Amino acid sequence: MKKNKKIKAYLLKLLTKKKEIFFDIKKDVIRNNPYVDYIYINYKNKIFNDLPVLLKLRKKRFDVCIELEHSVIPHAILRLKIINPKKIISIHKDGRYGVTGSELKLYDFFTNRDKVNHFGKMWLDTLIFFEVNPKSNAYDFFIGDIERNRAKLFVSSLGKKIKIGINLEGSGRKVETFIYKNELKRICVGLHNNFKNIKIVIITRPEFLIEKKQLISELGLDFVIPSYGTNSIIDAAALIEQLDLIISPDTSIVHIASAFDKPIVSIHENDKDSFRLWAPNSSKSKTIFASKNSGYSVDELVKSACEFLKIIELDI
Repeated sequence: MKKNKKIKAYLLKLLTKKKEIFFDIKKDVIRNNPYVDYIYINYKNKIFNDLPVLLKLRKKRFDVCIELEHSVIPHAILRLKIINPKKIISIHKDGRYGVTGSELKLYDFFTNRDKVNHFGKMWLDTLIFFEVNPKSNAYDFFIGDIERNRAKLFVSSLGKKIKIGINLEGSGRKVETFIYKNELKRICVGLHNNFKNIKIVIITRPEFLIEKKQLISELGLDFVIPSYGTNSIIDAAALIEQLDLIISPDTSIVHIASAFDKPIVSIHENDKDSFRLWAPNSSKSKTIFASKNSGYSVDELVKSACEFLKIIELDI
């Protein structure tokens, strides 16, 4: 009962923070992208506050606007009407509120929603409108010098060890994919029993740094340390770029690691359709599935991670 209360309190804390930082994260993901000239932020529940920006965009008389919502979203439709581009293209929309995307006269082009494709592929398919055929489905993530140098300095202080990054929190409310204290200890001990030359870094944001330090202290394992507080998604990406192996529930960390083609062991809810849409696209990944009733297998996770560590050890 106490554990359930702790989980609920933790989720509330996490979800509150998520609302505050969600849009800044999206901005940071493309902040250093050399192909992006300007970034404008809008907030879905504050359309009247966004009106000056939307009217400014309207004056630019865009030729094409690409909208990547996968459903019928009223506030997105209203924004598009205000901006009023010549053409609007989007991904396939199954519909919402009894309305399918194809029934809306607003859109000029939809991609096909194939039942076998990853979401990344669906979004790239919007380029068909421009007769562009991408050569790769790989992600790009551009990191600034300040963030990269900070990460390099931190990792160099760990010596010639295999550096393993572990992220504990999953996306949304899927608590069955979270890594809790007892599971974390089993994972860390299991890895260290097989590979002594490792350093495990618990990835954390500044607001959870004290909490993570306390958790690590309670583990009593001298080969486990907290990361520095990653102030932004770029900070986290810079750190991930310098690590050798990433272990994480389904979350943005998995997709950032995919951008650098890092070995990844991910934990995903036992939903094969969801996994198809959001699976890691690293060439070196293994996913452990978790159910609401029985969680996930720590032993299977450790085994999968050790298989990657064998390969990494040979390359060092």
